[in-house]
Amino acid sequence: MSFIKEFKEFAMKGNVMDLAVGVIIGGAFGKIVTSLVDNILMPIVGIFTQGKNFNDFFVLLDKSKGEFATLAEAKAKGVAVFAYGAFIQSVIDFLIIAFCIFLLVKFMNKLTKKQDPAPTEPSAQEKLLMEIRDELKKR
Repeated sequence: MSFIKEFKEFAMKGNVMDLAVGVIIGGAFGKIVTSLVDNILMPIVGIFTQGKNFNDFFVLLDKSKGEFATLAEAKAKGVAVFAYGAFIQSVIDFLIIAFCIFLLVKFMNKLTKKQDPAPTEPSAQEKLLMEIRDELKKR
């Protein structure tokens, strides 16, 4: 029975619960960023790529199987491809998420910035050690 009690104490610690909340919010945030990249940023990039979907940027590794207009067509035929467009889009997703987390952490650090504590009176032990130090300096 103590194993279950020990696990319950571990699971209910503040850090574990904070981590669980962070993972859930992070998953939702990831979906928002993916939507931002897919639906807002990539269409703007599409203007510069003559309207071609960024995910469809790929290089055929086996050209003997023909030409394909989209990555989905090439994969459906089982052709080996180097899908660099999807990779670049994932990198853009990551950079946006990393930047937003940086801003959030920076904001939270500003909110929780601790004031320098007022100087306190030295304890009796510290006073005694200072007196001993001063006496040793005189000798």
